Amino acid sequence: MSKRNRALVTFDVSRICRAIARAAESIGGFEQDHLPDINGRIFDSCGSDEKIAEFLADTVVICLNSEEQHLIANFPPTIESIQDKVLHVLRSYGLQNTADAYACYRWGRHWLREGAITAERFVGNGFPLEHIEQTLKWNSQHGCDTVAGLNEVVRSGRLKPLVDESIARYESSLDEAADKVIARLDAGDRIRMIWISGPSSSGKTTTTVKLTRRLERHGLRFLMLSLDDYFWSLVEHPTDWINDRNFETPEALDIQLLNLHLKQLLEGRTVEKPIYSFKEGRRIGTKPVKLDDDQILLLDCLHGLYPPITEGIDASAQFRLYIEAMNVMYEGDGQSGRLTKFTDVRLVRRMLRDVQHRNYNPTTTILHWHYVRAGELFSIIPLMGLADHVINGGFPFDLPALKPFFFGEGGHLPRREGFAAYPGFLDARIRFERVRSLLESIEGLSRAQVTGLELIPGDAVVREFVGGSTIKIPHNE
Repeated sequence: MSKRNRALVTFDVSRICRAIARAAESIGGFEQDHLPDINGRIFDSCGSDEKIAEFLADTVVICLNSEEQHLIANFPPTIESIQDKVLHVLRSYGLQNTADAYACYRWGRHWLREGAITAERFVGNGFPLEHIEQTLKWNSQHGCDTVAGLNEVVRSGRLKPLVDESIARYESSLDEAADKVIARLDAGDRIRMIWISGPSSSGKTTTTVKLTRRLERHGLRFLMLSLDDYFWSLVEHPTDWINDRNFETPEALDIQLLNLHLKQLLEGRTVEKPIYSFKEGRRIGTKPVKLDDDQILLLDCLHGLYPPITEGIDASAQFRLYIEAMNVMYEGDGQSGRLTKFTDVRLVRRMLRDVQHRNYNPTTTILHWHYVRAGELFSIIPLMGLADHVINGGFPFDLPALKPFFFGEGGHLPRREGFAAYPGFLDARIRFERVRSLLESIEGLSRAQVTGLELIPGDAVVREFVGGSTIKIPHNE
């Protein structure tokens, strides 16, 4: 085996086995990924997590041996190629959550080696235990730490207090973020950039507006820079076999130009910011932009924590806020011990946003989600430890508010038959089945209850997706 410094060491399959076992253990064991129709035979034949890990490690070796160059002594597998094969095996057997945990840990270690994060800011498998425990405790106090409990709150007409109190908790966290910014300014930090970052459909836009309003009351002035204008032209984005493009990677942006412009703006220079036309799929011109000396650059960006974007810019000049939809509860009545998934709620949010504002059908969104997840696990979630403040953009009433748009007349839930043309897309099939099962288990509101403002206020995060927001949402226009 070839190490990262190209030194050769003896290949040891037990190390692969231990790494897989640790990834599974970090999420509560392989049972979290047990899908009888997909990987049931593995669970039936292996019987224990230890045996499953051994089977998977052996399969990794088979995959490595299938590449002829690895049979030659001078061309042993590298650590990176072995890790790629581990992820391939885990995903091929439908062990999606284990694969995500492994990938996040892998890329977190990468950023640690690169010096982008410190050991104290390393986030492990990407499931922030402290935030999860706090959320579960809060939900338990409000009777919604299980799907069954949430359903009873909805059925009994007690959702309004839950909506108000959960939003108040979110608003309080925003107050804390604003206080941190002001405290740093008062302490002498000359903050020139504020980043609002986080994975897809976590609620960045609403959070950006609300944080800005708070800071403007303290006399701060802002210049918003749209990073969408730094996308490469479509001809620079190769398509896959279903004509999809990966816009979810940070490399979809012209990072070198963006980094240069950020530095020049902070120096007080005027830059010719590109103007990108999504209709034409290319840059159609430029616009002069200058940051006044008393302004702060405001940036709402998926990849705001990605080190190459801010390379050479002092951390003391930046405030970085991270948002994730971290509301969790136990499935059913809690007996299974399985938690609902952050990414599933965000996927439902994005499916609705895409169909209502992007003219993408929900099946397309699900088929595309593997790109979303790969980008998150590489350059977003492993770097959350860099944030100066973390906000939970998930709410216990999200799913009841989202459900009526997927069921009933005009409902947007895809049909199983829609995935028949994509038999090799196991990731999409698993996500569809999981989302469908989750939504079916939820006691939903009516569309009238959601569209009206009596129950859910117009500036709630979920309005970015269900509509009716009293906050301007640029990407929905």
